[in-house]
Amino acid sequence: MAGWNATRWPSREGLEREAESRPRRILTLLGRITMLTFVGWGTFSNGRYTGWAAVAAGAGLIAAAGLCGAYLKASREQRPTATYLLSAAVVGAAWLANWGKAYTLADLLWMGLAVTAIVRLPLGAAALVGASAMVSYAAASWANWLAVGGTLLGITLLGYLMRLDIEARGTARRLLAQERAARAAEAESAALAERARIAREIHDVLAHSLSAQLVHLEAARLMLDAGTDREQIRERVVAARRMAQDGLAETRQALSALRGEFTPVGEFLVELTGRERAVLTVTGTPRPLAAEAGLAVRRTAQEAVTNVRKHAGGARCTVELRYLDGSVELEVRNPRAPRGQSAEESAATGLADSGSGYGLLGMRERAELLGGTLLAGPEDGGWRVLLRVPA
Repeated sequence: MAGWNATRWPSREGLEREAESRPRRILTLLGRITMLTFVGWGTFSNGRYTGWAAVAAGAGLIAAAGLCGAYLKASREQRPTATYLLSAAVVGAAWLANWGKAYTLADLLWMGLAVTAIVRLPLGAAALVGASAMVSYAAASWANWLAVGGTLLGITLLGYLMRLDIEARGTARRLLAQERAARAAEAESAALAERARIAREIHDVLAHSLSAQLVHLEAARLMLDAGTDREQIRERVVAARRMAQDGLAETRQALSALRGEFTPVGEFLVELTGRERAVLTVTGTPRPLAAEAGLAVRRTAQEAVTNVRKHAGGARCTVELRYLDGSVELEVRNPRAPRGQSAEESAATGLADSGSGYGLLGMRERAELLGGTLLAGPEDGGWRVLLRVPA
């Protein structure tokens, strides 16, 4: 309440009907019906109005109800001029009702106006409107000042508590709107990240596929210019065609992987090591991996095993997949340095070489994006690649 001031209207969000629960709306409707019934009974039950007087009293009752409805609507929409004019009209209507001896209606109009003024108006205006309504009620009920004082105190406390409730509902509604906006922003950010991942995968695959095709096609062109044997040229064209098919297959696999539709990592490594005649070892309890982590393991294994074949043909290659708490490790080893190079020379160039087109440098960047690490370098006269990613 420290943020209130004399000119600030209470939370508009808390006054909106959507901020009220269904049971609360039902109770509010039942309360208004009860008040109208009470006012009608208090006005006509004593037989004071008969004939045309009863008709006039009924018309006045309907007019007062319409006036109150207009006041409530204007205050909910926080229209200052209309609200203040209608509040003055309600005070005047209550005096007319009191003059016409419709005391129940007059008292209800004054007390209701005082409560709603505290609940819905800026504090400065609420003090003026509430004071005019309370003073009018006290002046009309001068016979019992003790009861009047108790009633005024109860009205003030009731209005204060209702205003607190409206402020709380408004705050909750604003927080809900902020949470929804944050979720929408988070979903949009996730969508953008997903697009970036897909773009990275497509780039990796197509960069390799197209560059390999370009090499073969350029070689075929040079062979044509040199009059090389047709069969050799055909081999180059077939190789380029195979590269295009492999690139298309890799693109589909990448998209499937990002959607979580790819073959489990363990099955992929069994297939890869079987094809490359490598030895596979799996330790720990196998479990499904997230799309990005699984894709990093697949790509790194493919790159490392292909580099062994490319640079150390015939060397024994071992692949070990370890399922650890909170992470997964992939280690690829070959006990012999690449042909024609020492381990130190291989260390200078190995990461830049591309076997399947992705490059271990690219794999290192992928691992770091996931919060993991990738180490690659000579070890015991051979080569070792170690990937660790959270999983």
